[in-house]
Amino acid sequence: MEAKVLRKLFLGFIHIHILHHAAEHPIYGVWMVEELKEHGYDISSGTLYPILHQMEADGLLAKEKRNVDGKIRKYYTTTERGQEMLQEARAKAYELFKEIT
Repeated sequence: MEAKVLRKLFLGFIHIHILHHAAEHPIYGVWMVEELKEHGYDISSGTLYPILHQMEADGLLAKEKRNVDGKIRKYYTTTERGQEMLQEARAKAYELFKEIT
């Protein structure tokens, strides 16, 4: 039960993390899973890919397919709308951080 509640709580942080990195440079799924693990988020590809697809459907990410060593890899970057949402999320996160510390 506790793990399920924490997972729901951290899901928003994961979305913000994705937007942040996709704003810095194009990202792809496996890289993002590894990056999130470095920050303590244990997320599988089976959880991440639906998040990426939904963020793309919501207009927050744009997808570009690239041929890498003969395989098609999907790279995601933050859209203008995604940039706006990221700025708003940063402001809210900072406000929350100040309140809880």
